[in-house]
Amino acid sequence: MTARTTGAVRVTDHGGGVWSIPVPIPDNPLGHTLVHLLDTDRGPVLIDTGWDDPTAWDTLTAGLEACGTSVTGLHGVLITHHHPDHHGLSARVREASGAWIAMHPADATLVRRTRDAEPARRLDYLAGKLAAAGAPEDHLAPLHTARAAGRTGTFPGQRAALPDREIAPGALLGLPGRRLRAVWTPGHTPGHVCLHLEERHPANAPGHGRLFSGDHLLPGISPHIGLYEDPEDTTVTDPLGDYLASLERVAALGPAEVLPAHQHPFTDAPARVRALRHHHEQRLTGLLALLTTPLTPWRLAEAMEWNRPWAEIPYASRNIAVSEAEAHLRHLVTRGRAEPVPGTDPVTYRAV
Repeated sequence: MTARTTGAVRVTDHGGGVWSIPVPIPDNPLGHTLVHLLDTDRGPVLIDTGWDDPTAWDTLTAGLEACGTSVTGLHGVLITHHHPDHHGLSARVREASGAWIAMHPADATLVRRTRDAEPARRLDYLAGKLAAAGAPEDHLAPLHTARAAGRTGTFPGQRAALPDREIAPGALLGLPGRRLRAVWTPGHTPGHVCLHLEERHPANAPGHGRLFSGDHLLPGISPHIGLYEDPEDTTVTDPLGDYLASLERVAALGPAEVLPAHQHPFTDAPARVRALRHHHEQRLTGLLALLTTPLTPWRLAEAMEWNRPWAEIPYASRNIAVSEAEAHLRHLVTRGRAEPVPGTDPVTYRAV
């Protein structure tokens, strides 16, 4: 693995026709998304694209040049999941290159729903969900004010590109000269995929190929697990249960190296899977202790441990935290370890 700096862009050559480009995320503590470039016999293919932002675009194009290619030479784009720091620049890449875009159909559905949603209706839906979770009026008030004033604006993902192709779970992708297999890993999003490069590691490291893990498996971060539900669909989902099951599928692959979308490459995927499972079991145990007193999802989120005190968590991040609390609650209910308290409004939950 070697690094090369061109201008302000430091790209990394991982060997065997695989590169990574750190594409910045504006105003985000993660700093950047590692966009990977994979050579194929039909031309280079991107794995994710980065945030839709002028600086990100300039970094991506400069990084491609540092890798010995250009945006116009791209053959295709594979999206691990629909989040804007991964899918944001896809439309611009396709416009510049004519490259196809591929994504799992579950996340393609989310992209379509986001693009078609009226901003006012989205505000109403968000306010309703937060109210049902027990959010206080002072948190709901900005949403009501914006709605009444017509300040609906736009939101990340509203301009995201619809994919041209579907990524089918378990299938070898049609990349000439490469064996890249899709591994469906729902949890972080319903259609998240990891991509398993079934080739000998360039350094002959023990294990089975390399894994582009997106946000599913990161070396030092537990990815956000929240609820992604269609307002028109009453299906009860269990994203955390999906995530834990997906972790086991990845561990079973035993890749020689994991190339994540954030932080840095790492080895020993099974050990990281064990650590993440342990983290979530500890969190679930802690939530059961909190739920000896019935709590709304909002109150549970306030009581949970985060990377900073609740009072210091920004407004939008509190919405994400409540969604994560709800996902953990959903998993506890699915396992028969917690239940809603009848007759409560907003609904409270208690340990069983």
